[in-house]
Amino acid sequence: MNQKHIIQDIEKIITVGIAKINEPLKTYTHTKTGGKADIFVQPGSYEEVQGVVQYARKNEIPVTILGNGSNVIVRDGGIRGIVLHLVRLDTITVTDQKIVARCGAAIIDVSRVALRNSLTGLEFACGIPGTVGGALYMNAGAYGGEVAHVLQSALVLTSEGELLRMGPDDFQFGYRRSAFADQKATVLEATFQLILGDQALIQEKMNDLTFQRESKQPLEYPSCGSVFKRPPNHFAGKLIQDSGLQKTRIGGAEISEKHAGFIINVDQATATDYLNLIKHVQQTVKAKYNVDLETEVKILGEDE
Repeated sequence: MNQKHIIQDIEKIITVGIAKINEPLKTYTHTKTGGKADIFVQPGSYEEVQGVVQYARKNEIPVTILGNGSNVIVRDGGIRGIVLHLVRLDTITVTDQKIVARCGAAIIDVSRVALRNSLTGLEFACGIPGTVGGALYMNAGAYGGEVAHVLQSALVLTSEGELLRMGPDDFQFGYRRSAFADQKATVLEATFQLILGDQALIQEKMNDLTFQRESKQPLEYPSCGSVFKRPPNHFAGKLIQDSGLQKTRIGGAEISEKHAGFIINVDQATATDYLNLIKHVQQTVKAKYNVDLETEVKILGEDE
């Protein structure tokens, strides 16, 4: 089935969202790199997500889920099949001490809604650049907090295209992992159970975490955030720093001098530049310290 036929079929499913052919994905990633999506779809409702997933499954078309592109590298050859970009699903509602957020909402925005309603528990998320869906998928966390501590339930779309409500016994959270990722389920909605707190203290904590983040991370450059997971008994950034790799550059990608755990786009980097630099870091740290650095960033698509 060719792209023209696929897009014609999907446009029958999509009434609120949009669908495009050969859409450049560097527009949607925080590294500002990446090739094209064969079929790019921004659904406007849960029904549209479900309809596209069921259509793709029936026609054996691969589907890739993309949030706001903050923790991914899309290879320069792009992504085959359908890319579902879920940022239009961004509603956030509050009831008592619970916040219900759709998958495309920024987790930072959810933390700000919590602040406005004097709810504590999501302060750690005030500097995490991903979406709610991505945060659940990888059990996002920072400064001692993580999604696992506050998530009450989640509405997901299974890989078979069925809607499923998951509870705490189903999440299987670990360090930067979850059942959502293991089961390849698409997160549609999250319910966070928070606690009533003092708004001034919540604001104070968020201000402190924001200051720490801005003073230590190279936020002035495009990047994918922390590239590597924390290895047991080590810190990835310190291993990279102690290896003398800061300011090392391949093409337009460079290891940040400000934070060695970040690779920044300093001069029209390609995804290949990023991947080659990641490999160089892994080989160097392995040779010097016999530590294997595993990527935290998700690498999608095909080489050019």
